Amino acid sequence: MTRQNVTPVMEFTLLGFSEAREWKIYFFLLFLAIYLLTVMGNLVILVTINLSPQLHSPMYYFLRQLSLLDICYSSVTLPKMLADFLAGSHSISFVCCVAQLYSFHFFGGAECFLLTVMAYDRYVAICDPLHYSSTMNKGACVWLVAGTWLAGSLHSALQTALTFRLPFCGPNQLDHYFCDVPPLLKLACADTSVNEAVLFANVGVVALSSLALILGSYIWIISAVLRMHSEEGRRKAFSTCAAHLAVVVLLYGPCILVYMQPASGHPLRKVAAVFYTAVTPALNPVIYTLRNQEIKRAVRRLGWRQVFLSRRVQ
Repeated sequence: MTRQNVTPVMEFTLLGFSEAREWKIYFFLLFLAIYLLTVMGNLVILVTINLSPQLHSPMYYFLRQLSLLDICYSSVTLPKMLADFLAGSHSISFVCCVAQLYSFHFFGGAECFLLTVMAYDRYVAICDPLHYSSTMNKGACVWLVAGTWLAGSLHSALQTALTFRLPFCGPNQLDHYFCDVPPLLKLACADTSVNEAVLFANVGVVALSSLALILGSYIWIISAVLRMHSEEGRRKAFSTCAAHLAVVVLLYGPCILVYMQPASGHPLRKVAAVFYTAVTPALNPVIYTLRNQEIKRAVRRLGWRQVFLSRRVQ
């Protein structure tokens, strides 16, 4: 098809979960609850860490960044999906589609890199505790977080530029509930083999290399923990690491399933996408709160402080 005969698509129609329209009100209530849990849970962690001086350490600095990313990450897709459950039209403009795809991969990529940084932080804390304060000083933490945001933006810019350099001339029905690379490639009026190869390679570099670094860090961590003489120290180390590993598995597992097979139209793609866009950001604060005694104590302490202050005011 020549460029002269191409009529550019001005908007896309998100099919979402059209196969279950009779359940849309139930889906709306379910995902509304998930979104509220995500925002409120991560805000609790953000506020707790900010107001608790005993939590002003590198580990909680990174956890605060993770909570911020989870709020942004879920806000890219869930509000639009909730609106589509209630609206008769499920359209999204071409410009908004570009913005949504860029934002989604930006926050998602930054979170993948941040989880790698958090694994490195645990590695230094457990395997080299004598040099922890000098290695993970405030300046190093700021630079590491800035690096995760920069890497996420570069990853997202590459995916967005490669996807929207393709011509879209119809049909415009996107078999997904948000704008993402694999379903968009199926609508392109051009050969997408290069895009699929780059997507495969990019995910391999971002996801698999990050996952390899995380697993490598934890091999050394587990080895160091098993050599500890203190049972309480082993328990605390395993508790902290277990929360981080659970978050890694919940994020990386579904992502690898979806993006390592970009041409696949498997029906489980949407289910996997729901997991890493909605469920995982909602579970992260629950996992960290349940597994971390310091955060639980800080939450209770702040709660009692509010009760005490309200009684003083009365």
